[in-house]
Amino acid sequence: MSTPFPFTAVVGQDDLRLALLLNAVSPAVGGVLVRGEKGTAKSTAVRALSALLPAVDVVAGCRFSCDPAAPDPACPDGPHEPGAFESRPSRMVELPVGASEDRLVGALDIERALAEGVKAFEPGLLADAHRGILYVDEVNLLHDHLVDLLLDAAAMGASYVEREGVSVRHAAKFLLVGTMNPEEGELRPQLLDRFGLTVEVAASREPDQRVEVVRRRLAYDDDPAGFAARWADEETAVRQRIVAARELLPSVRLGDGALRQIAATCAAFEVDGMRADIVMARTAAALAAWAGRTDVLAEDVRQAALLALPHRRRRNPFDAPGLDEDKLDQTLEEFSGEDEDDTDPDPGGPGGGGGQPTPDDGPRGGDTGARPEEGEGGEPQASGAGEQSAVRAAEPFRTKVLSVPGIGEGAAGRRSRARTEHGRTTGARRPRGTLTKLHLAATVQAAAPHQRARGRSGPGLVLRRDDLRQATREGREGNLVLFVVDASGSMAARQRMGAVKGAVLSLLLDAYQRRDKVGLVTFRGSAAEVALPPTSSVDAAAARLESLPTGGRTPLAAGLLKTHDVLRVERLRDPARRALVVVVTDGRATGGPEPVALAGRAARLFAAEGVASVVVDCESGPVRLGLAGQLAGELGGTAVTLDELRADSIAGLVKDVQGRSRRAA
Repeated sequence: MSTPFPFTAVVGQDDLRLALLLNAVSPAVGGVLVRGEKGTAKSTAVRALSALLPAVDVVAGCRFSCDPAAPDPACPDGPHEPGAFESRPSRMVELPVGASEDRLVGALDIERALAEGVKAFEPGLLADAHRGILYVDEVNLLHDHLVDLLLDAAAMGASYVEREGVSVRHAAKFLLVGTMNPEEGELRPQLLDRFGLTVEVAASREPDQRVEVVRRRLAYDDDPAGFAARWADEETAVRQRIVAARELLPSVRLGDGALRQIAATCAAFEVDGMRADIVMARTAAALAAWAGRTDVLAEDVRQAALLALPHRRRRNPFDAPGLDEDKLDQTLEEFSGEDEDDTDPDPGGPGGGGGQPTPDDGPRGGDTGARPEEGEGGEPQASGAGEQSAVRAAEPFRTKVLSVPGIGEGAAGRRSRARTEHGRTTGARRPRGTLTKLHLAATVQAAAPHQRARGRSGPGLVLRRDDLRQATREGREGNLVLFVVDASGSMAARQRMGAVKGAVLSLLLDAYQRRDKVGLVTFRGSAAEVALPPTSSVDAAAARLESLPTGGRTPLAAGLLKTHDVLRVERLRDPARRALVVVVTDGRATGGPEPVALAGRAARLFAAEGVASVVVDCESGPVRLGLAGQLAGELGGTAVTLDELRADSIAGLVKDVQGRSRRAA
C-alpha cells in the first residue's frame, strides 16, 4: 500500500485544510467541494485526510460497516449478535466518474433471485464508504444517473437497489468530498447544494512558497516513507486535536446571538432554502470546538459564512462564486449577539486565529453607442484596426427546445431522444455482457416453452442464462451544440450584437441545463476562428462571447467550413455524441470571389452528412432579404428569428426543426 502525502506537509491552502478538518471534527457539516485550477493539491489534501481520521468500530464480518453500538436492523448481513466487533481505519473510497450504476450501489444476482428466491447481493462503493469518506475527483463530470443515486443516498442515509420487485437496502452515511476544475463545467444545483462547504483554491504566486511546494514534493517522491516519518509528529498532533475537538463538540454552546447572525447572513445573501442556515450553524460550532472553545463567537460565524455560502448564492452558471465581505461584516455588525463571550481569547492559545488550522513550518502565505458608417453593400467601414469594441449581452431568456432528430446513443443528458440505461422501457433484447435491467415479461416468455424439456416439476421457474432479456430503454442524451456566430460589421450596423449575444447566452444556459457540450466558432473580416473548442464549461463559452468584438466583412463560408472541421475532429473523439449546429447570422456573405455560392456549397456539406442545424435569423428592419432562410434550406435545417427563439413566442418549434430535417433527408 502506497504511503500518502502527509496532510500537515501541504503548503498553504489554509481554507482547504480548514474545511476538511472541520468535517473531520463534525461529519454532520456535510462534506466539501473543492474548486480550482489543476495542480493545486486538491486531490493530495483529500487523500491525506483519511490518515488523520480516528479508527471506527464495526461489527465483525459485516460488509456494510455496521456500528456495534447501534447495528442497522435492516442490514443485509444481519441480524447481528451483540458483542463481536473489530476496529479498523476509517476508509476513503474513490468513485470514478465513469463508474457503472452497479459499481456504485451494488449488484443483485437476478438469475438466482428468480430461480432460487435468494437475495445474492454484492455491495458497491456506497456500502464501502459508509461511516467514511466518499471522494469524487472531477465530480462535475459525473454522469447524471450517478448524481441522482448520490443525491438519494445523501438525502436518506441509505442506498436502495431495486431489480424487478427484488430489493435490498443498506445504510450509506458518508462524508462527501468532491474536487473539480470549473473550466470543465459546473455542477447541477441539486448536487452543489448537498456539499456543506466549498473552497476555491489556486496556486500561490509567491516564489518562496512555490519553491517550498517543489522541495517537499521532490523529497516525497524520492522517499515517501522517510518523508512521512519526518512529519509523523505533526500528523499525530493534528489527529489528537481532531479527537479532542470531537469530544468537546457536544459541549459547544450556540447562543441566540450567533443564531441571529447566521439567519440574518443567509437572508442578506438571499440563499435558497434552509440548508445554508443549518450548515452554517454546524460549521460555526465545529470551528469553536476546533479552537478549543465552548462558545461560538462572531469570528466563527464569519468564517462559516465564507465556507458555506458562496456556492449557494449562485443563480445561474455564469455567476461568479464568492461573497461580498464588506456586506458580510456589515450584517454581522448589525446583528451582533448579546450573549457572545466577553473574554478575549489569547491569540497564541488554542482559541486564537478564528479556528484556523495549525500552520506548518513552511512559507505561508461596453457598448460604445457609436453607429458605424455604412459603405458599399451595407457593410460598415471599420476605422483603425477594422473592429469595434465588444458590446454587453442583453438579458438572457428561456428558449425553445432545439433537439436532434432521430434516436441516438450518446452520453446521458436532457436534450434529444436516445437509447439509455434509464428512462421508459421500449422493448427487450438479449443482454450484451452483464445484465443490468431485466425485462421480466420477456424473460418469462423466453423460458416458458422449455419448462417441460427442462424437467420442471415444482412451482419454481427453471431458468437458463439464455432466457434472460435486457430491457431496452429510451431517455435523453446530451449533444454537442456548436454555436457559429457572425461577428461581422453587418451584424453591428444596427446595434444588434447586444440582442444576438443575449440570445446565444440564453442558448448556452439551456445547454448547461441539458448537460450538453458546447463549442463556439466566430467569423468576421476575412477568416473564422474557433473561439472555444468543444467543452462542458458553458461559463467559459459565455466569457468568450462577452468579449467578442465585431467588424469587417462576412466570411460565412469560412465560418461553416471551420465548423465542419471541428465536427470532423469531434466525431473521432466522441463518435456517439450527436451534434446540433446553431448558426447565428443575418445570412449575408461578403468578401472574396463568389461568397454566396461558396457559402451555399459549404452549407450543403452539412445537409449531405445529416447534421442537425438551426439558423437564428438576426436580420432586422422593415425590408428583409430572407438570406438566413435560404441558408437554412441549404443546411437542411430550419430558420427562426430572435423573437421566435423565446419559449413563450410560438408553439411547435421542435416539431418544425425535426420535420424539416426529415424532409431534407
